[in-house]
Amino acid sequence: MADVAKLKSMWVGESEKNLKRLFASYKKLVQDSSITPILLFNEADAIFGIRKSGDEGAVDKMENSLQNIILQEMEDLKGILIATTNLTENLDRAFERRFLYKVKFNNPSADVKCQIWNAMMPELPEADAHYLAEKFDFSGGQIENVVRKKTIQAILTGHEPEMEALLTFCCEEMIGARNQQRKIGF
Repeated sequence: MADVAKLKSMWVGESEKNLKRLFASYKKLVQDSSITPILLFNEADAIFGIRKSGDEGAVDKMENSLQNIILQEMEDLKGILIATTNLTENLDRAFERRFLYKVKFNNPSADVKCQIWNAMMPELPEADAHYLAEKFDFSGGQIENVVRKKTIQAILTGHEPEMEALLTFCCEEMIGARNQQRKIGF
């Protein structure tokens, strides 16, 4: 797994060296393995983002340099590279063209969400689980966030939150999800 935070350095030229070292290490691993290993870039938009053009600062130039290295390495890659992101709109088109397969994972169906609610909150009445599953188009991770808030609330107050509190937590989760879709940057 490529740790983007560890790849990037504040020292000039060090990020590029780290990235080249990563790919060299992966190439060696591919050569030495009987089964092809996977190179995973999680939250890939942090490094596979849209390249900057025109008036560039030092950070933009470094980012572009990293992206150019990755693009070249992808061209020559003898292995499997997987990149994950929730922000596909932030990926540079040059990267998109180099991915043979693109898989989009939609939120689960209402029936599956109901099962997730039941698995994470066995005490939740079936009718309430169905209601929440139908009303909120959440991923499993978002349901887990709501359940965590419910657990924290129970610890802080000493009693289990009622359905009204669960609905509040769900509405707060919707606000958080909407804010995450906005592009954040400098």
